[in-house]
Amino acid sequence: MSTNIRRVVVTGIGAVAPNGHGIKEFERALRDGVSGIRFIPRLAELNFRCQVGGVPQGIPEVAPKYFSEDELLAMNEAMLYGCIASIDAWRDAGLEVPARDSQEVNWDSGCVLGSGLSGIDTVGGMLVPRIDAGKVRRMGSTMVEQTMSSSISAKLSGLLALGNQVTSNSSACNTGCEAIHDAFYHIRNGLAECMVAGGAESASPYIWGGFDAMRVLNDTSNEAPHKASRPMSASAAGFIPGAGGGALILESLERAEKRGAKIYAELISAVVNCGGHRLGGSMTAPNSVAVQRCIRGAIAAAGIKPADIDAINGHLTATMADPLEIRNWAAALECPPDKLPFVNSTKSMIGHCLGAAGALESVASILELKHGFLHGSINCEDVHPEIAAFSDRIVRKTVDRQVNILAKTSFGFGDVNGCLIFRRWQ
Repeated sequence: MSTNIRRVVVTGIGAVAPNGHGIKEFERALRDGVSGIRFIPRLAELNFRCQVGGVPQGIPEVAPKYFSEDELLAMNEAMLYGCIASIDAWRDAGLEVPARDSQEVNWDSGCVLGSGLSGIDTVGGMLVPRIDAGKVRRMGSTMVEQTMSSSISAKLSGLLALGNQVTSNSSACNTGCEAIHDAFYHIRNGLAECMVAGGAESASPYIWGGFDAMRVLNDTSNEAPHKASRPMSASAAGFIPGAGGGALILESLERAEKRGAKIYAELISAVVNCGGHRLGGSMTAPNSVAVQRCIRGAIAAAGIKPADIDAINGHLTATMADPLEIRNWAAALECPPDKLPFVNSTKSMIGHCLGAAGALESVASILELKHGFLHGSINCEDVHPEIAAFSDRIVRKTVDRQVNILAKTSFGFGDVNGCLIFRRWQ
C-alpha cells in the first residue's frame, strides 16, 4: 500500500443486534452460536407465511439511559437502534458525548448512517391511518423528523454535535457497507478526521410484508425459530428478516494515534459497484461479473494479493443465491475450493437485517479480527450440494483462529455490490 495516503482505522464499534446489545454481549453470542431469531405473534396475526424474525430485545427499557423523555417522543425504532449503536461506538472509541446545552461543535466529525426503509413503521402505523381518518392535527409536530429518510443521521448529529458531513444513504441490502465505504473515503480524502458509519433498520411488518409476498422468506421453521436462518445449507428455504443497528467509528490514523485511541482494525479498502441489470443481473439478482469486479477492485485498492485474504464474512442470506456467491468468490480469487478463505455468515444468528446488515456484520468481523476467532455459521450441518467442494472452508462451529485480513461483502436489490477489506491492527 502507498504510504502517502491517509490511513483509516476503526476505533469504536456498537451493536444493537437480535442476539445481543453491546459489544460484550454480541461477541459472546457470536462465539456461542446464539440465535436471536424468535417467533413473533404479530406476524401470525397478520397471516404472514414467515412468522419468525430477529428483533433486538430490551431496547425500550434501556433507551431512557440514552435519551430524554422529550427526545424519545420524537424517535421511531430505527432511530433508536441507530443512535444507541452509534453512541455506544462513540463511547467505545473513548470520545465524550457532549452535554445537550453545550455550544461546542465537532467540526471534524460527521456521519453516514443508512437504512433500507427507515420510518416506514411510523408511516404505516401513524401517518397514513391518521391522515386517512382526517386527524392530521393529531399527528404531532415530530412526524416529519421521524419519517424523513435522513432521520437517523439527523438525530445523531444533534446528540453528538457533529459539524462535518451528516447524511443517510440507502442502497438496499448493501446500505451498511456503502455507508462505511462513503465514510472511509471522506476521511481518506482529507474531508474529515472522524466519521460514524453504519446502518439501522426497524422490525416492522410494513418492511417485512413485501418480502413475505415475494416468498423469499423461510416459512418452514415457524415452530423452530432458532433453526430458521440456514445460510449455505441444503435445507435453506429463504432468509429470515431481522432488525437492529450497527456503527463503526472511523478515524484517520494520525488523529487516532495522536489522542492515544485503541485501534480495533484498519480499513484498507472499500469498493462499491453495480451490475447494471445486465449479464444475468436484475432488480433482484446479482450480475456475477459485477460481483467479481467488486471483489477484485477491493483487493487491488488494498494493495494485497488474493491469497492474503484469510476469511470472508459473506452476504449469504440462506437463499438460492448462496451457492452463486461462493462460486463468485472462488472465481474472483482464482482459487480452487480447498484454497478459498474461511467463510461464515453472521445472518445465521441474527437474520437479514437489511439496511443494518452490512454494518452489524462489519462489527462482527472486527470483533473476530481483534479477538482471534471465527464464529460459526449455525444451521449449516447439511452443506448445499452445489458447494459441497467448499465444505471444509465453511466455518460451522466457532474456532479460535487469528486472521490478519478479512473481507466483508454485501449485495443488494438493484444489482448493487460492496466489498470492505479490514486488516488486523498490530
